[in-house]
Amino acid sequence: MIELGNYNTLKIVRNTSVGLFLEDDEGTDILLPNKYVPETYEIEDDISVFCYLDYDERPIATNLEPYIIRNTFALLQVAEVNDYGAFMDWGLEKHLLVPFREQRDKMKEGQWYVVHCYLDEKSFRLVASNKLNKFLSNESLTVESNEEVALVVTSKTDLGWEVIINETHKGLVFFSDIYKKIAVGDITKGYIKNIRPDNKIDVSLEPIGFKSLEPAAIIIYDKLVANNGVLDLHDKSDPEKIKKVLQMSKKMFKRGVGILYKERKIEITEDGIKLI
Repeated sequence: MIELGNYNTLKIVRNTSVGLFLEDDEGTDILLPNKYVPETYEIEDDISVFCYLDYDERPIATNLEPYIIRNTFALLQVAEVNDYGAFMDWGLEKHLLVPFREQRDKMKEGQWYVVHCYLDEKSFRLVASNKLNKFLSNESLTVESNEEVALVVTSKTDLGWEVIINETHKGLVFFSDIYKKIAVGDITKGYIKNIRPDNKIDVSLEPIGFKSLEPAAIIIYDKLVANNGVLDLHDKSDPEKIKKVLQMSKKMFKRGVGILYKERKIEITEDGIKLI
């Protein structure tokens, strides 16, 4: 079955004047227009393409790579606003519609928004929404404490940054757990720090517990290499200075330094640390 809004691996079955026709295992075919036909191919070859609806609402295939696929979240820019809604630039010729009913606030041309792409069951069209909570649920959790997860940063609150976890759940990264610059739309990895009794999830951008020691040491070592083998940081350094230089807490810095020192990778001086 050809899935609109996603990548499909299909078989090349025939060449025509308008392009290649591709077919799935059920015999359903779709056109890959001439402008997307690869330079070399053979009939019966398998090819990976993205499938969506063209301007005439006909299923079509392309080798262009969209910025978002079906049932995922991404930061997109509004290319145009008209009587139907906002149209997002998602890397394809035909823009992705966000109907007015799916806009949390009226979208403005040129602005960026985190949206969710889905297939509208009534119109059978791919659309997007920035009413993100409709597509997230913490009722039945699929994550555990300390687990590494995929994050999409969505908004800033008084306590920290709200994030989408594994395209499924909603979480929060507290300001006290942030040691690097982040912004709306960032895609990064994180770690489940705490699951509360009400299923609210606290997230860390750094590994939890002992898992954090090795990455911290690597970051410090790499910074030393890039800085001619010396850093004017030590256990008396201001935490904000450590955060600015290494994007980590002072506690993690001291742990990382301890590992490098035990492995005889660094020497601790009055002015800081340096590579041996």
